Amino acid sequence: MPAMENIAGNFFLIGLMGAGKTTLGRQLAEQLGCTFYDSDAVICERTGVSIPTIFELEGEDGFRMREAAVIRDLCALSKIVLATGGGSVLREENRQCLKRNGTVIYLHTQPEVLFERVRYDKNRPLLQVENPLEKLNALYAQRDGLYRETADFVIEAGQRNHAQALQQIMEAIR
Repeated sequence: MPAMENIAGNFFLIGLMGAGKTTLGRQLAEQLGCTFYDSDAVICERTGVSIPTIFELEGEDGFRMREAAVIRDLCALSKIVLATGGGSVLREENRQCLKRNGTVIYLHTQPEVLFERVRYDKNRPLLQVENPLEKLNALYAQRDGLYRETADFVIEAGQRNHAQALQQIMEAIR
């Protein structure tokens, strides 16, 4: 088994909101000695406002444009772990950028599990609807194929704790 520091390159985590991209991304970066980035956090740092505020002022299209610029910039770095926003795969340019510049890991989780994780989170503009579970199911139906098409590995993150999911990621990238 190779030493952790012999595992090089960039690692990009994709998946729906609540799949564990940020939590697992931080842990993976620590294990690999990489720098961790969360694309949503970088967008907030650059704009000085929250994601719901960007959605309110610029709509989803404005947010997606900002997201594409951040992904492009972060993909130019090396030895990073990036937790992407759940909708980052909607743009072809993002999918291609991720695939070209590192190993893409899809944290697959069923909508019902995600709903339990994010149901009280007011920082998720797409879920501020009458039926958030129905919305998660629709997002899953829209995006699951794109996640799978983009990913080098699919990790079943829904029924595992973070330690088990992290172990599965480490085994996959070795």
